[in-house]
Amino acid sequence: MNIAFLTPEYPHPKVGHSAGLGTSIGNLSKELARQGHNIYVFVYGQKESLDFNDESVNIYLIGDKNYNFAKWFRYRKHIQKYVQTVIDIHNITILEVPDWTGISAFMRFSVPIVMRFHGSDTYFCHLEKRQQKMKNRWFEQLAVNKAEAFIAPTSFAGQLSKRLFKIQDDKPVATIHYGLQLENFINTNPSSYEAHTVLYIGTLIRKKGVFELPEILKHVKKQVPNAKLLIIGSDAPDIVSGNTSTWELLKNSFETSLLRDVHYFGKKPYHEVQEAIKTSHVCIFPSFAETLGMVTIESMALQKPVVNSSIGWAQELIIDRETGFLVHPKDHVLFAERIISLLQNKDKCLTIGKAARSLVEDRFDIRKQAVKNIQFYQDISRS
Repeated sequence: MNIAFLTPEYPHPKVGHSAGLGTSIGNLSKELARQGHNIYVFVYGQKESLDFNDESVNIYLIGDKNYNFAKWFRYRKHIQKYVQTVIDIHNITILEVPDWTGISAFMRFSVPIVMRFHGSDTYFCHLEKRQQKMKNRWFEQLAVNKAEAFIAPTSFAGQLSKRLFKIQDDKPVATIHYGLQLENFINTNPSSYEAHTVLYIGTLIRKKGVFELPEILKHVKKQVPNAKLLIIGSDAPDIVSGNTSTWELLKNSFETSLLRDVHYFGKKPYHEVQEAIKTSHVCIFPSFAETLGMVTIESMALQKPVVNSSIGWAQELIIDRETGFLVHPKDHVLFAERIISLLQNKDKCLTIGKAARSLVEDRFDIRKQAVKNIQFYQDISRS
């Protein structure tokens, strides 16, 4: 098949930014190319327009535009024209778009549109119980209305998005998990790690549960006094207080006596993040809002015991007490108890880590997920 993706992110040095959304598209597009399909990825909002090849994936960077008025409409039409030209040249049969910001609102294409629920503003506002801007809701609803079918990385994200956007039953919503190229996630010595290190990875924003970390660490330190908290991720403005640095707010939330054992490293290159996972004792993700959580399954793939949020989507990633632990982020005492049980029991860490790897191999192998995506694309393109 000839398949195109429209995205604001892609994991490549020439692309301005990439997080979980970009990683998931990068993993899928490269595997689809390895399986013999022709893949075209359009990355909008970039510093310049440029096209190049990345592991047999055709990448088109679409430069940002400055308009005197109505950029929200005119830039979308610019993207539409750019993408449609390539669709015509290469006989592309299907286009996948993201839900975030409703970028495909006001766009028309000659091929079917599949939307993937990476996590819309509507979805996250609902989970975080915060007011959504009317403009954002309008754009996303228009974009959803134009899509012919939908893919969600978890059933929870798919069914909630279907309800929020009032998607009719005649438009299919498939659950297809994100996947990993598992040969890139090998931990040859899972019994070797820096004892009593607790690792958090993720952007420093409220929805990731970062403001739960001070209380969780306080309870951990009562029983494991030499525990250390390591934090990796980009700093970001805080949506509630308006502060330009969530890290500064978070740092001030820790008791002074704990701060010497809290180490913030900022954003790190991907290969360094992997090394940090391997050398940590336990990984924790107390998030309030995800559609799946790529870094959770990456940690599990590296045979690391994980204490994770128990909300909705997470129940499709972890079997509680077998392949990791599921705890509500607000239950600080239980969250800490789960961490402590791992810090004090090496055999439990290794057993859970091994089981986590087996689960990832079964559910999140990108080769299996790519086949499911192709089957879905073919069904939609034939309908």
